[in-house]
Amino acid sequence: MDIKTNVHRVLDKKKIKYISHIYEAAEAVSGAEAAKKMGLPADRVFKTLVTSGRSGAHYVFVIPVEEELDLKKAACAAGEKNISMIPQKDLLPLTGYVHGGCSPIGMKKFFPTFIHTSAEKKETITFSAGRIGSHVEMPPSELEKVIDLKYADLISASESKGDVTK
Repeated sequence: MDIKTNVHRVLDKKKIKYISHIYEAAEAVSGAEAAKKMGLPADRVFKTLVTSGRSGAHYVFVIPVEEELDLKKAACAAGEKNISMIPQKDLLPLTGYVHGGCSPIGMKKFFPTFIHTSAEKKETITFSAGRIGSHVEMPPSELEKVIDLKYADLISASESKGDVTK
């Protein structure tokens, strides 16, 4: 049974088309495992991270699940001296979401949101629908109609696999 979350209700209200993905998970799983359970390539599945800047302001970053947030690049994008991840215990009271079910849509209040530039090149991206085991897939251009977001380079440059030069 497909259980509607706040994310689904927001998208339905705004008449935004999306594909719902549901998978079995009793608790948070890695992004790569979630992608596998949904039968999707990991580069199209994004995770939502909530941070705090030196100023005390909170920021949301949406990046591919197999990547790590580069805190220096995140701070630069947000115009902060530095950024740190919020403690996991603060996630639910701050956003209304639990670890593994955090979505950039439908948080208790809006925080400046940044999405990795790789999303711009994707026909669709998938991210949490606000509940562990529930994701939505949609074009990034449609996400822009729901939340105010900015694209930014947010991940560390990784070495090309198979590159043997030093």
